[in-house]
Amino acid sequence: MTPVAATRKVPTYCYQCVAGPDLLTVKVQGGVATEVEPNFCAAAVHPGGGKVCVKAFGLIQKTYNPNRVLTPMKRTNPRKGRKEDPGFVPISWEEALTLIADKLNAIRATGLTDESGYPRVAASFGGGGTPQSYMGTFPAFLAAWGAVDMGLGSGQGVKCYHSEHLYGEYWHRAFIVSADTPLCNYLISCGSNIEASGGVVGIWRHSRARERGMKRVQVEPHLSITGACSAQWVPLKPKSDAAFLFALIHVMLHESPRGALDLEFLGRRTGSPYLVGPHGYFLRDRASRKPLVWDTLTGSARPHDVPGIAEALEGGYEVDAIETGADGEVLAEGLLCGQTAFTRMAQHMAGYTPEWAAGVCDIPAETIRQVANEYLEHACVGETIEIDGKTLPYRPVAVTLGKTVNNGWGGYECCWARTVLATLVGALEVPGGTIGTTVRLARPMSQRLESAKPGADGFMHFQLNPTDKEHWSARPNIRNAYRTMVPLASDGPWSQALGPTHFSWMFLDATPTGLPRVTLPEVWFVYRTNPAISFWDTAAIADKMARFPFVVAFAYTRDETNHFADVLLPDAVDLESLQLIRIGGTKYVEQFWDHQGFALRQPVVAPRGEARDFTEVASELAARTGLTEGYVRAINKGAAGVPLKNEHADASLPTDHLPARDEIWDAVCRAASAELTEGAEQHGLDWWKEHGLATRPFPRSEWYLYPTMVERGLRFELPYQERLARVGVELGRRLHENGMDWWDEQLKEYQALPACKDFGAPWLAVVEKQGGSPAAYPFWLITARSMQYAWGGNVGMQMIKEVADNIAGHRGVILNAGTAAELGIAEGDTIEVATPEARIRGRAVLRQGIRPDTLLAIGQFGHWATPLAKDFDVPSMNALTPMRMDLTDATGSGADLVRVSLKRVKEAA
Repeated sequence: MTPVAATRKVPTYCYQCVAGPDLLTVKVQGGVATEVEPNFCAAAVHPGGGKVCVKAFGLIQKTYNPNRVLTPMKRTNPRKGRKEDPGFVPISWEEALTLIADKLNAIRATGLTDESGYPRVAASFGGGGTPQSYMGTFPAFLAAWGAVDMGLGSGQGVKCYHSEHLYGEYWHRAFIVSADTPLCNYLISCGSNIEASGGVVGIWRHSRARERGMKRVQVEPHLSITGACSAQWVPLKPKSDAAFLFALIHVMLHESPRGALDLEFLGRRTGSPYLVGPHGYFLRDRASRKPLVWDTLTGSARPHDVPGIAEALEGGYEVDAIETGADGEVLAEGLLCGQTAFTRMAQHMAGYTPEWAAGVCDIPAETIRQVANEYLEHACVGETIEIDGKTLPYRPVAVTLGKTVNNGWGGYECCWARTVLATLVGALEVPGGTIGTTVRLARPMSQRLESAKPGADGFMHFQLNPTDKEHWSARPNIRNAYRTMVPLASDGPWSQALGPTHFSWMFLDATPTGLPRVTLPEVWFVYRTNPAISFWDTAAIADKMARFPFVVAFAYTRDETNHFADVLLPDAVDLESLQLIRIGGTKYVEQFWDHQGFALRQPVVAPRGEARDFTEVASELAARTGLTEGYVRAINKGAAGVPLKNEHADASLPTDHLPARDEIWDAVCRAASAELTEGAEQHGLDWWKEHGLATRPFPRSEWYLYPTMVERGLRFELPYQERLARVGVELGRRLHENGMDWWDEQLKEYQALPACKDFGAPWLAVVEKQGGSPAAYPFWLITARSMQYAWGGNVGMQMIKEVADNIAGHRGVILNAGTAAELGIAEGDTIEVATPEARIRGRAVLRQGIRPDTLLAIGQFGHWATPLAKDFDVPSMNALTPMRMDLTDATGSGADLVRVSLKRVKEAA
């Protein structure tokens, strides 16, 4: 056999983080994967020029990692605990699948839900939804099964862009919010570490934007990689971003001429001209119940959607109207005084001056004014641009928010302020401005623009969870109670993971009044997630996992979560398994493309050991639980990513027998081809294995929601949140009717116009509740994203460690060099970081680029079971961060923040 004859290049993809997919080829020699390189055939369609990041280059080592789990294993030690040896022993696939199926069949015989009404089966998946691009047809098995609790947190809610997800989809169909980087000229980035989280596309786009003159202002307590590449760093105090953003709005409303704003956009495309009554609700036409505006042409109040009117943006008017509040209650009727929502906002923002914000943020008022004025100067109000033959507004300014800025207390206020800043200059969902890149709560998920359906009051429809007396229920469908507690979480496929996911853990010990007792799931599936490391309060999480009666972990290597498993199933990893996924269009972070289509991940090499493809496992479980018909029906409906029957073709599989893996994906490939080519082609699996991907042009004009809003006569539901204020009152009534007063602090967040306050105060209060004095814990400990490790999925790989060790923070805790000198701490010293309840140790990494009152720990560490990573000796703040109700906001999210003390550990002589 000659080397030439044995060498081939196989196209596939890497989707280990939400900045993907990276499209690549793998060189295979003699059945062994030897090299990864970009798929140069994709360079013309991929927005990153076809480049791939270090995680993709690490796939070779990931495949041949000597620490992989390569055979099914079962636990022999019935006692579970961190210090207990599980006693895993190899077993056959037959025994493993029998063990699992027996448990599942017993549940089906008993009932899918337990005495509390919670599903007996639970499943947790990590990585911002990316496991869906690796789990084959397992979603079809879950759909066929029925009730499954997918709300046990593994990082969602407390660590994701949580408030942005919910409010972004509500306001402008933006699960993730991005700048229109290719056209943006001025970007205010509040903690958005795009150079670490944006993948090759983000890095490439931002470097090109800076090269052509875009100014990026990085606002954050520490100088991240993104900050180091920016034109300006504004080192504000942790959790004071809302004050900074509110002050920007103040400058634009009270220190700048009205003509600097986009008055037409505000008047016609937002709720700014809606009249607000004395009780804080919209004044409505008595006959139609539509919100009223003041028409300057007729000098009278008219419903907002009457053709040919000229809405007054500012002022107060006496009008004949009705004002209704929560539960349809009539609050006032007759001649009523109303002010426009814009006037209400302007009055509300009057006190949030740069001088006020300077005291909160610890940055100069002059800096705040400079940023506000530069934003206005770059906004190009009144200018247009042609995209795909359509003339659209051109507003090349944007604001982006990072993790902890856009979740937890203050998250609502930051998201509101960011979006209002866009509306003031007409930069929302237009070229150059602030845009959304995907939807995950609204339907249809694959068609962002189509999800913008007309709803009440001239705004987009959004399916809030009910708060009316007839439909609200104190009996949640899953353990985190998202339907009961969080109206904004909606009830779509992703909603379970966007509720208060820490409640599932917290309430196992003490379920609060009004909710059914939270129980342990009888079977828990875990895949590509490690909550024993990635969630808060890791010691408590481990203790709770030890109580789970039966855990099935799809395992790559041993880790801290599958340490508590009863069965380990060897996962066929990235280069060993098969799946077709959608690519392109608009999706997470900077992933908005000029093309859309599909890409195939295929077995580049044979699975090592006894690892099995996820689709094969899902099919076996369906067969052994009597769910074959429902399983195949779910695949036909689109649970494998593509509906097999569409207007162009019917590739549906027969439901009377179990199809083989390749038969399933051949049908998916043919359906995808038909969808992509409008029926002109139906390529099967073999074609896709050869070509790897196929795309068609995606109109750039569809990056922007604005044209759809105009076409459908819709307004953005800003700046006045009348509906949310009403929903908050209704939710409070329902809770109190059921004796539930433990959510009262969160109910205060339901404000039509959010107020800014000291959002760091709850963390100081927690120190006192833990028995400490805030003065004794003077530092803020924060965390940051590691591009190399991507939620910790690559911590067990030597190559990734070698790369990451060149990036500050991956070897210890970053602190300010001046602070270190005052405390007698030198580079590399062992330091102790503590709360009143817990402490961690690590090496000191000294930097000038961090506030003196702030410490930073990269978020992927603290391992004690994962091979290689357990020897890093690098701590994680998760061990210090408690799960607490008083650190939970109204959407059920928290923030990676904790107040700590710091000292040097004196080594023994």
